[in-house]
Amino acid sequence: MSRHNRRRSTLRFRLTVGAAGVLAAAAAAASVTVASAGETRPRGDTAKADHAVFVQGDELDGNTIHVFKRGEGGRLTAAGRYATGGRGGDQVDAPTDSLASQGSLVYDQRSGRLLAVNAGSGTVTSFRVRGQRLSDRQVVRSGGDFPSSLAVSGGLAYVLNAGGAGSVQGFRITARGLEPLRGSHRSLGLDNKKVPLFSSSPGQVAFTPGGGQLVVTTKSANTIEVFPVGRDGRPARRAVINDSAGGVPFAVTFDRSGRMLVAEAKDSTVTTYKVRAHGTLAVLQKPLPNGQKTLCWLERAGDFFYGGNTGSSTVTGYRTDRHGALSLTDASGVATPPSAASQGVIDVAVTKDERFLYVQNATSGTVGGFRVGENGSLTKVTTVTGLPSFAESGMEGIVAV
Repeated sequence: MSRHNRRRSTLRFRLTVGAAGVLAAAAAAASVTVASAGETRPRGDTAKADHAVFVQGDELDGNTIHVFKRGEGGRLTAAGRYATGGRGGDQVDAPTDSLASQGSLVYDQRSGRLLAVNAGSGTVTSFRVRGQRLSDRQVVRSGGDFPSSLAVSGGLAYVLNAGGAGSVQGFRITARGLEPLRGSHRSLGLDNKKVPLFSSSPGQVAFTPGGGQLVVTTKSANTIEVFPVGRDGRPARRAVINDSAGGVPFAVTFDRSGRMLVAEAKDSTVTTYKVRAHGTLAVLQKPLPNGQKTLCWLERAGDFFYGGNTGSSTVTGYRTDRHGALSLTDASGVATPPSAASQGVIDVAVTKDERFLYVQNATSGTVGGFRVGENGSLTKVTTVTGLPSFAESGMEGIVAV
């Protein structure tokens, strides 16, 4: 099948949760804005430790970052809320996840900056992180419509724009924030509206370990596209287009040895690949099903991986052996029992020390926190309530540091 036909083909798959209405795209914000972060913080000392969890509210009338202090036992307590200076967004017919992506909120440890997409404004916000406090807010244009995912590596940041033809745009991460990287914009050649249909938008942009390649998953085209990245930080002019081994590739992560794992929403599978230097992929392990519905998010915690199944409101655990073979931690595909407070599982985040997993529950408007056991088991340690639940839009994007 030609690239043109692959681009226009749409995989039909049904989610088991209700669809949201159509959101009209908001006008783009100013080209570059630097301002103090609008914020609300509870009184008292909330920054005794550096550990924090950041949650993106994705509110349509003004996107915010909800900040939580993380205690030694993993418990979360509110530590503030900061305006991004942009608006959230909601993809067409999104069932529970307004941005329909992984990586909409990322932390760059090298620079100590938190980056967030403002899908409704076509902008990206950068904050400096000091414990649980955010400062030095900067807002820049994303280089396209409906930014939905971010990736960082070695002083570079790339944003994935999901609307229209789709694109990636590069930035340098500097002491002042993000500076657009001239000559780094690359089109994906998609055929979306400015606010895309959730099932036809690209799912994630990610760097391979070391930053040598930039990877983009496209849902309806059913491809995994790889841009080799030059020494100057700019991608190759054209992506190497690889057909996905599983249906509807969504999220990307990597194991300790650099193997790439891709979560596939159609049949809730995970495929393991080797990414070759020139951008082609070799399947190392065929799609592994988990028995759940609509696996879209996947993150690593050491030799374990945890995936969010939004159609089942469950979390699946995986483990890898010394040969890199992937298997389920539990034959049922359920790592922790769902509850009334954990409906609409979407994005997940793992702490740097790999001790805790945090899960966004879009329908419930909650975040659940779990201790990761030595055998990969999950033990609930905290539940945060009162976050923006999915209706016209809802929270999406979570980072744990």
